[in-house]
Amino acid sequence: MLTLPDQISTTWMMNGIALFLAKHLLADFILQTKWMALGKERVQGWLVPLTIHAAVHGALTTAIFVTLAPPLAWIGAVDFAIHFAIDRSKAIIQQHYALTTTTTGFWWLLGTDQTLHHITHLVFAIILATSQTL
Repeated sequence: MLTLPDQISTTWMMNGIALFLAKHLLADFILQTKWMALGKERVQGWLVPLTIHAAVHGALTTAIFVTLAPPLAWIGAVDFAIHFAIDRSKAIIQQHYALTTTTTGFWWLLGTDQTLHHITHLVFAIILATSQTL
């Protein structure tokens, strides 16, 4: 069973949060092409754009863990799966309710999507910080 140590380094926790926030900005906005952004939202033909988008997230998370906690590099694959599931769920809900940027529900859904990604990254930052105290 995974247990947290009595103390977690504040420095590592803050560094981890900053790293994963920067990683999210890079993967979700700077490196996400129009093809990925629009393609992953389609009713058909969404698999390849979404897979590539989620793979960018997984690769960057892998890079963080390879650099700072190599035995935990496998968490990149976890990030891929979680990001894929969150984004696909968002697309399905968006399509089901015909949400567009002119509807309030679109913005609630986008906010929920981003919050789930940030919660994921907070957990990764805790794991990273915990690995540095062992």
